[in-house]
Amino acid sequence: MAQAKIHAKMNEATCSKFSRTLSMADRSGRLLETLDQLETRVEALREAASAMEQERECILEMIQSIQNSQEMRNICAGEREELNLTANRLMGRTLTVEISVGTIRNCQQEEALSKATSIIDEIVKKLMDDMDASRNQLKALYSACVTEAPPVPIDQKFQAIVISCALEDQKKIKQRLETLLRNIENAEKNIKIMDHQKLEDPKANGSQ
Repeated sequence: MAQAKIHAKMNEATCSKFSRTLSMADRSGRLLETLDQLETRVEALREAASAMEQERECILEMIQSIQNSQEMRNICAGEREELNLTANRLMGRTLTVEISVGTIRNCQQEEALSKATSIIDEIVKKLMDDMDASRNQLKALYSACVTEAPPVPIDQKFQAIVISCALEDQKKIKQRLETLLRNIENAEKNIKIMDHQKLEDPKANGSQ
């Protein structure tokens, strides 16, 4: 009789332990599933924030482009002043939007980003002294960041540095170079337009 009770207790303990283990595994699975869903939402949040960050820069660039455009120069001073006030107001409101998406980096990636940033900064410093040379250097850097490189020399050293950067930093480096090259192109157009106007002024004065 006593032995029967002992066996019964042992069986009860075994069943209880087995049921508890299943319950813990089930609970763990549900928690893991919830964390997986949260991870998807976190990545979606980061992508949305990055897209907003790019949109902010795009808006600022468009406002500056309008302010420096030939169309702005061709209107009367009063209208130009009014449009500039509106543009400055829009720029001020855009600048109040602050978006920051941090990037997790290891020591090697930190060092690579610092080197890549320094190389670009050095070229930008010399931009006004020699725009043509700076543009060619920036094109070589940009070629190192794209899969299908344009027909220009690739800066192999810079390419190795960029590859060592975090993936998000690689995208930002590429975007910065794109913006710089686009700004140089716009600046050159404006310089040509202004120079053309200067050449035309003497003819206009001579005809009066």
